[in-house]
Amino acid sequence: MTSATAGGTAPVPPARTRKSVTGTRRTVAVLFLLPCLVLLGALVVYPIGYSLIRSFLNQSGDGFAGVDNYKALFTDDGIRTALKNNVIWVVFAPTVATALGLVFAVLTERVRWGTAFKLVVFMPMAISMLAAGIIFRLVYDQDPNKGVANAVWVGVHDTFAESSAFPNAHPGRQSPLRPEKGGFLTQQAVHAGQSVSLPLVGVAPDKMPGGAKKAVRAPSEPGKVTGTAWQDFTRGKGVGRLGQVDPGELGYPGMKIEAVKDGKVVDSAKVRADGTFTLSDKADGARLRLPASNFREPYNGVDWLGPSLVTPAVIGAYVWMWAGFAMVLIAAGLAGVPRELLEAARVDGANEWQVFRRVTVPLLAPVLAVVLVTLMINVLKVFDLVFIIPPGSSQDDANVLALELYRKGFSEDQPGIASAIAVFLLLLVIPVVWFNVRRLRREVRR
Repeated sequence: MTSATAGGTAPVPPARTRKSVTGTRRTVAVLFLLPCLVLLGALVVYPIGYSLIRSFLNQSGDGFAGVDNYKALFTDDGIRTALKNNVIWVVFAPTVATALGLVFAVLTERVRWGTAFKLVVFMPMAISMLAAGIIFRLVYDQDPNKGVANAVWVGVHDTFAESSAFPNAHPGRQSPLRPEKGGFLTQQAVHAGQSVSLPLVGVAPDKMPGGAKKAVRAPSEPGKVTGTAWQDFTRGKGVGRLGQVDPGELGYPGMKIEAVKDGKVVDSAKVRADGTFTLSDKADGARLRLPASNFREPYNGVDWLGPSLVTPAVIGAYVWMWAGFAMVLIAAGLAGVPRELLEAARVDGANEWQVFRRVTVPLLAPVLAVVLVTLMINVLKVFDLVFIIPPGSSQDDANVLALELYRKGFSEDQPGIASAIAVFLLLLVIPVVWFNVRRLRREVRR
């Protein structure tokens, strides 16, 4: 090798082939990555580019539509409803799932069966969205005999406000009763020593309460008002006598009878199993009323999948699935929290709530941010649950952008608007992803 002469320039070292960080030649690395790059381009880059171009074309795809497809995002009623619901999803679903995950992770940290509890909570993650949708379609069924949610709700309701056994009962022909505020009132006042007949019809024999017995005519008693409230119907053509207690006719057990005088209730009684009832002398000169509570329709629970509750109901199904995911990630972060800081806070006099709020949550902030951002990206493209759980009559009210994209593209044959929705969804996701990437880079620098 020749040395440099005085005043001359230094010799140029021979060029070297550049290598990657791991020492592999770049050309070899590119060859190995080429199949992945081709797949990425075919499955991600090309669809995004094609959707962007298609969003500016008309319905047939052979003409330029300008921004008309994007204007439809803010003028079409279905898309505006979907956009509003997406906002509700992004605000509430990730927040509730993350909060529940945090609570579960913290509360189960010190109990022996914490691992088993976490396993049960995480188990819904193993279920597909399709299966979860079918499960919750049954859970939210309106019929309390089928839907678990309404079975529980009706049980709680009936504990405090029992439904009537005679919702369809009403006076028959030649009845002394007339309608009054949802119930029925006698047309004439009653007097002590009188036996009153209150015939009713409208309850099918197989719907009568099990405790109902054969009705009997109540005997009159001095100083008291007695009577009979019964089902004035006998099976068989021309068998029974109207307005009279016939053999085989049943009483209305538990029905409430009120004595009303000058608009005030002065006495009341419950009908016995044989239909008879007895009122004191306070009922003398009063009129008898069968209040509306006797004819209250059976409580069938909440219309979970109706227009007003369908979106919260579907969000509840989503939280059921993803709270376990949030719990596992937060529990992993909690395991890395220095215990010395928690103990120091307790030694300084902080109670458990203050330790949780002032120490645990700030230390878990990076993990909570990861969970929250991940769930936000996930809910922006939620489709399966919204497509399966709501019935056809409520699906418009539960609509989201991903479902509206499917509808426009396949059901309504408007691929231009569907592509515009896809591009709009991509634009919504990009800031969230960008924020997540920046946060991860800051974590790496630390």
